[in-house]
Amino acid sequence: MNKLKILNDPIYGFITIPSTLIFDLIQHRYFQRLRRITQMGMSYLVYPGAHHTRFHHAIGCMHLMQQAVNVLRFKGVSISKVEEEALYVAILLHDIGHGPFSHAMEHSIVNNVSHEQISLLFMERLNEEFNSNLTLAISIFKGEYHRNFMCELISGQLDMDRADYLKRDSFYTGVAEGNINSERLITMLNVVDDELVVEEKGIYSVEKFLVARRLMYWQVYLHKTGLVAEQLLIRVLKRAKELTNQGAKLNASKPLQYFLHREISIDDFNNETLNIFSQLDDYDIVSAMKAWQHHNDFVLRNLCEMIINRNLLKIKMKNKRIKNHKLENHLKALTEQYGITNQEASYFVFNGHISNQAYQLKHQNINIMHKSGKIEDIVKASDQLNLKALSKPVTKYYICYPKAYI
Repeated sequence: MNKLKILNDPIYGFITIPSTLIFDLIQHRYFQRLRRITQMGMSYLVYPGAHHTRFHHAIGCMHLMQQAVNVLRFKGVSISKVEEEALYVAILLHDIGHGPFSHAMEHSIVNNVSHEQISLLFMERLNEEFNSNLTLAISIFKGEYHRNFMCELISGQLDMDRADYLKRDSFYTGVAEGNINSERLITMLNVVDDELVVEEKGIYSVEKFLVARRLMYWQVYLHKTGLVAEQLLIRVLKRAKELTNQGAKLNASKPLQYFLHREISIDDFNNETLNIFSQLDDYDIVSAMKAWQHHNDFVLRNLCEMIINRNLLKIKMKNKRIKNHKLENHLKALTEQYGITNQEASYFVFNGHISNQAYQLKHQNINIMHKSGKIEDIVKASDQLNLKALSKPVTKYYICYPKAYI
């Protein structure tokens, strides 16, 4: 069968599926699940257009990788057909392990299991199904392949993942500050000693990319309303698990019930667990919350109502640590008003911190290649004084508590 298909993408126009293997991976139910996982978690409560999915993003990344391979080959970089397909597979599947609402799952239903770890498990399982055709892709994904620039294209400070999500998330949120020129960045790429570099004339595109990344984090990914919504979702799942352990019966889909009744760490991800995880998506969580908002438990009921009706907690952001007595005052007021325990009140009153670092100076640097052949880090090569400031982490502290009433 001719499986040369094209997809119409609102960002890049027509995207070509380059091979039968890629087509079959996209058709696989593990990958199709990504249609039901939102790319930006709870951000749609802030930006109504942000309903795009991990499926969109993965296809976009693969398209950018095709462009990168063409550019590098044109510049004389040797990339074999086998390596080319492995790059497409690795970038296509890099986010396949995301759970419902993208990041909330990692902190609530499973015990500190990252989506990268689950992505790797999915890839290894698919490798068995596809006669070991994913072996090289897995090696590149894990950063073990000897040609380092390929690993950097999958996971680095100027990788295809970031090149797509900044442009895509900017488009769907309407936040113009994040709109980067991915095509220009890719056109400026080159390889020296198997390391990724950017040609000197692309320096301003890299500067724009780093500034856009910083702005998108503060304005979108770490937006205080999106932050409090995600924290509420984490607490919904945590409370549901707590009640289940106490013997309460909660209406939920079978896959969700499986994770509510078990403590799952990375060692517990056998084939059965992975298979059940592959049936879990945003719809399981939303339908559960719609049912749980009528539950007789004060905590679960109110947490679900807050998310479903977008009547969220109040959140205040500070540049300094929140003093303990402020937290205690809110906790005391809540326990007295509703006659609940301190532990129950802590679901509605809590603090934390967020950090933003647009460029990590000591981790897979973005190197600029001057016309003379000299290789220099972007911070040193740039005349943009604030780039050094972008390499320093900025931390903000927050406190969340109910508005006048629950």
